[in-house]
Amino acid sequence: MTDAVGPGDLVLCVNAAPNHVTGEPVPLVAGETYRVIEVMGFACPCGRSDALLDVGVAFAWCETRFRLLPKPKFEARPRRVSAPKEKETIR
Repeated sequence: MTDAVGPGDLVLCVNAAPNHVTGEPVPLVAGETYRVIEVMGFACPCGRSDALLDVGVAFAWCETRFRLLPKPKFEARPRRVSAPKEKETIR
């Protein structure tokens, strides 16, 4: 996932289990979306990922806790152009 994820991307937390290194509870919420602030190229101490994600909560988290959400697709919609109506003058 490291290559696909970058700063500004939205990720979904899929694993809010206790910290797998220290065993402490984590402040992340399963099912919540977070915006990635930074991708750090350090290997996680657990050995399951090659990068840590900073999502603005506490410090950095193993990328295995998250799934990348697809970027919203831009839909071009035709816009209405309003033109003034012509008025007929009646004499």
